[in-house]
Amino acid sequence: MDILILFVLIIGGLLLFITEVFLIPGFGVAGIASAASLLYAIYFAFDTLGIQAGWITLGVVFLGIVAITTWFVRTKTVDRLAVKKSLDFRPDPLAGTGLKVGDTGIALTRLTLIGNAEINGHQLEVQSADGFIDERTPIQVSRISNGVVYVQRINH
Repeated sequence: MDILILFVLIIGGLLLFITEVFLIPGFGVAGIASAASLLYAIYFAFDTLGIQAGWITLGVVFLGIVAITTWFVRTKTVDRLAVKKSLDFRPDPLAGTGLKVGDTGIALTRLTLIGNAEINGHQLEVQSADGFIDERTPIQVSRISNGVVYVQRINH
């Protein structure tokens, strides 16, 4: 009966190890339960079955973890579980603004090359096309490139 308990603890611990490492990565309940099960199996073997059985159990647990890890890596199981899609989404900060070259507005902050401005009722991050522009200066959109709005001061 003691060997059956030991066998169930080791198999359960190794299954939880697989779950934690390869299915639900991170340090969670499965990892804690796996460690507890395997450590208790080793303690149980030393305490109940003797020193020789304890060392054998320790070796079986160690070899089980190494064998499972090696098997998963060699069979490319990790590659099948891995996410291979890269994120290619780029948010468009100008979506819905209807902004075009020639629109006018006012600098909300000092444009030390980059700052904030209000154009057509929208607050946007803009870049100065002609040096520093003071706060509250009237500005005009000179060009739009790759989502960056370039502005210049309006000379009256």
